[in-house]
Amino acid sequence: MAEPSILIADDDTGIRTVLNQALGRAGYAVRSTGNASTLWNWIEDGDGDLVITDVVMPDENGLDLIPRIRKLRPDLRIIVMSAQNTLLTAVKAAERGAFEYLPKPFDLGELVAVVKRALDTSSSKGVNKLDPLEEERLPLIGRSAAMQEVYRSVARLINTDLTVMITGESGTGKELVARALHDYGQRRSGPFVAVNMAAIPRELIESELFGHEKGAFTGAVQRTSGKFEQAAGGTLFLDEIGDMPAEAQTRLLRVLQEGEYTVVGGRKSIKADVRIIAATHRDLTELIKMGLFREDLYYRLNVVPLRLPALRQRTEDIPELLQHFLAEAAADGLPEKSIDPDAVVRMKTYRWPGNVRELENMVKRLAALYAEESLGVDAVEMELATVSSTPQSGVTTQENLTDAVEKHLSLYFSRYGNDLPPEGLYDRILREIERPLVSLTLSATAGNQLKAARVLGLNRNTLRKKIKDLDINVIRGLG
Repeated sequence: MAEPSILIADDDTGIRTVLNQALGRAGYAVRSTGNASTLWNWIEDGDGDLVITDVVMPDENGLDLIPRIRKLRPDLRIIVMSAQNTLLTAVKAAERGAFEYLPKPFDLGELVAVVKRALDTSSSKGVNKLDPLEEERLPLIGRSAAMQEVYRSVARLINTDLTVMITGESGTGKELVARALHDYGQRRSGPFVAVNMAAIPRELIESELFGHEKGAFTGAVQRTSGKFEQAAGGTLFLDEIGDMPAEAQTRLLRVLQEGEYTVVGGRKSIKADVRIIAATHRDLTELIKMGLFREDLYYRLNVVPLRLPALRQRTEDIPELLQHFLAEAAADGLPEKSIDPDAVVRMKTYRWPGNVRELENMVKRLAALYAEESLGVDAVEMELATVSSTPQSGVTTQENLTDAVEKHLSLYFSRYGNDLPPEGLYDRILREIERPLVSLTLSATAGNQLKAARVLGLNRNTLRKKIKDLDINVIRGLG
């Protein structure tokens, strides 16, 4: 049996050489070219079992070549690689029918694995066409490796109806990802309906989700549609799903299992024609252990998990985000500004507990409150000092500590009454205190770990372990 043949098109000689060697060692016959026209001639002649193509080539865009390839040879698998590492590139590759998109620089081992998988499976199907206007409204920004994984996940999921669970810290852009999955997906002509579980009184959640009949309860003076009905044919985004009360969890589980629901006070079953995307910043596995979230519902919602990185995990995206937010601020009527390179470097060292949302808000304040056209380190330091004096995420004041304890006690008693489970709150509250305590102490000692260890009464090695375990960002060169 002849070895599989792979056709490569990339105008970079070095990349062609590396791919030739890696795929040749993996047992494949390889032909490579630096232009799209030669690749097309090979395909017309019936050569190749798989195509690997770059996007930008001297004579034609590789993405534009894909529809012609699929029309002529629909079973020929195509892998797209590109240095244009944006969400749009990943989505375009997927909607045109590429098997996979790989951002440059890529891992050779991963590419060989993708090639094997592509040859072992049937070709993927591109079913959605992007509206050209969508290209002007990209919801996600960043070219870091962490964001490339997000883009690839979105590209894989847009042509499915799979339930997605988006997790990540507050401010990382969970709703933006949900909207991207809808706007580029096969339900894009339908409505996108978002509901925040944490913002609805627990006694109204079932009515809010499923609607109610006239007279179903006191004050129900007319029939009212719920979010499931409003989202029919489209996407229902359940934000902060970890805050959903137990009784509503049970009803939602039944809907996911049976594919239909009844309105409050109604008897007729209604088909649930929606795609469900859920999101939370909370650890649902911890809530399951505490008895506050149903394990069976978790597995129904967590069909495809999608984790968003914190901003401190992709600081290389900060310059591009800054330019985007400054342009937005100017479009909203604020003065046009630029950011001094030294100020950008300083912003990269900050932890950003509020993530991209915090960065956006800071940029708007800088544009509105500071007179200089080029915003320097001093302006950034003043804003960071203001933020540092305000409680961030976690417990940083006695008042916040009391609120956190009362919140957790309330959750326990509302769930268990007087029959408390054997596990206690001590470790959980300690975890909430420990990260901000260590982080603030390091900030107060300007990153001097030896001094911080003395202040905390810890061995320096113990402090270093906590910094690593708690994922605390320390300014390099200090301590």
